[in-house]
Amino acid sequence: MTKIAILGFGTVGSGVYEVLKMNKESIAKKLGKEIEVKYILDIRDFSDHPEAYLFTQDFNTILEDKEVEIVAEVIGGIHPAYNFTKAALLAGKHVVTSNKELVATMGTKLLKIAKDNNVNYMFEASVGGGIPIIAPLRGCLTGNEITRISGILNGTTNYILTKMFKDGESFEDALKAAQDLGYAERDPSSDILGRDAARKISILMSLVTGIQTDVDKIKTEGITSIDSCDVEVAGKMGCVIKLIARGYEKDGKVFASVSPSMLQKDHPLSNIQDVYNGIMVYGNAVDNVMFYGRGAGTLPTASAVVGDMIEIAKDPINQGIFWHEASEDAFIPFSEINDQYFVRIEKADKEKAALVFGELDFIDCQKSNDSYFISPEMSNGEFNSKIVSIPIIKKIRIEQE
Repeated sequence: MTKIAILGFGTVGSGVYEVLKMNKESIAKKLGKEIEVKYILDIRDFSDHPEAYLFTQDFNTILEDKEVEIVAEVIGGIHPAYNFTKAALLAGKHVVTSNKELVATMGTKLLKIAKDNNVNYMFEASVGGGIPIIAPLRGCLTGNEITRISGILNGTTNYILTKMFKDGESFEDALKAAQDLGYAERDPSSDILGRDAARKISILMSLVTGIQTDVDKIKTEGITSIDSCDVEVAGKMGCVIKLIARGYEKDGKVFASVSPSMLQKDHPLSNIQDVYNGIMVYGNAVDNVMFYGRGAGTLPTASAVVGDMIEIAKDPINQGIFWHEASEDAFIPFSEINDQYFVRIEKADKEKAALVFGELDFIDCQKSNDSYFISPEMSNGEFNSKIVSIPIIKKIRIEQE
């Protein structure tokens, strides 16, 4: 029997408990032994819970119990999650987590502690919720050189953009609907400003390159500026707008960004709707592989946490997940990256745009006094130098692949 502790009994923690109870027999059959919850740590009072004896408010109770082999950290945030995780690893306990913020920010340190103590720090649930992506990247796809990863990594923003395109809702109304359904937090800034997606692409790129891809090095833009005019004109062009996280490695250097992006409707990611996520991995042997599913939610995320537990229970030897701190010159500057943009200007500025970019085709928005054009592909440095003389309203990157 493998005994575990759950740190935090919120959305994900309660889901982990439920999955372990619901699938107790099938897990034991596959594993050859049971996984038993010995403790649940939470500062709230759960005296009315059917298994109230499992709950404790003292982390040291878990830390000092040698029977506890695996700790599931599902508290979220940096503190106290970091201190609890570090202490558990130093005590020789394996840790599994769904905490993307902690993995993206402190993963390098925690993975080294795990390695030094011959235990595991695993985080399948930190990216894509219930979508298996971490395990394939460090397992069946390791025979490939992963050249690029791109995808829809945030379900909240995808739901909002789906409502705007399918139902013609405003950003504000779509966000409120997401909050009413529990898809968005009361403070949705992490989602709508792109920070959540940035943490996830940070983890994926760190994993495939072996170089810590710091979140603060990721060019990040959210969806708060997208409005009905953008939706109208994108639709006229047979396109949709999605929040795309992308990253790639070139000549030993790494680049990653998060931004609203315009996709042709035949693009594999364009038809991913509502709270679903889609992740495309480009390998030099396997070509393109796509992972699709619910990117969040209680049971999907919990299933990934439990999956990591089962993997450790099968083989507790350190799984070798590791990446190194980045050097100062490890990242490709954004100015050197080539992109093409969907550019919005006032109709009165069409001539200025044509003087700068050459012959352009313009599409007008019926709901405003604005017009759009598609820029030629060029480096972001060159693009930014060209638009100095044009008072552009906004630019939306065009996803090419």
